[in-house]
Amino acid sequence: MNTLQQTLNTGIDLRKNLLEDQHFQNMFYACVDQIESAFKADRKLLLCGNGGSAGDAQHIAAELSGRFILDRAPLFAEALHVNSSYLTAVANDYGYDEVYARMTEAMGRKGDVLIGLSTSGNSQNVLKALQKAKSIGMITVAFLGEKKGEIGAIVDHSIQIPSANTARIQELHITIGHVLCEELERRIFAQ
Repeated sequence: MNTLQQTLNTGIDLRKNLLEDQHFQNMFYACVDQIESAFKADRKLLLCGNGGSAGDAQHIAAELSGRFILDRAPLFAEALHVNSSYLTAVANDYGYDEVYARMTEAMGRKGDVLIGLSTSGNSQNVLKALQKAKSIGMITVAFLGEKKGEIGAIVDHSIQIPSANTARIQELHITIGHVLCEELERRIFAQ
């Protein structure tokens, strides 16, 4: 079996596992319910991650603040890393572990939602942002891999992909992110 076949087969197996995992599906829909309620109450969704997870956070935010499938009003969704001047200044002055917590403190309000993406479950800057979000009274969600890590222990909702392979985890994170966007659009805007 070549690399392409191996990767596709692994992806199929992971999707089959999630398709049969009722706990995973229940957790996903509990997250959708909370985010839907937040948006309907004029709250916002913030997202954060590192590397590919930062890319996924920005991708999901773009689908919600722009549009996904429906031509509809924008939703307030923002990835916390998009201001590079802020990010580099705070990393320089306070340390990289503080960059998302500080922006969460600035932007987050009680009833808003923060999604932290971390394939390891131990990204310290994501952890600190989620801790800050909890102290504000925000709803906290984590997109993780098979290990909950420190992050999974503190969040309200944990979406775990049953893999230790970073690339496979990220592939499923964006799939779940797309389903999240579609569900929210349908619930909030479809007539």
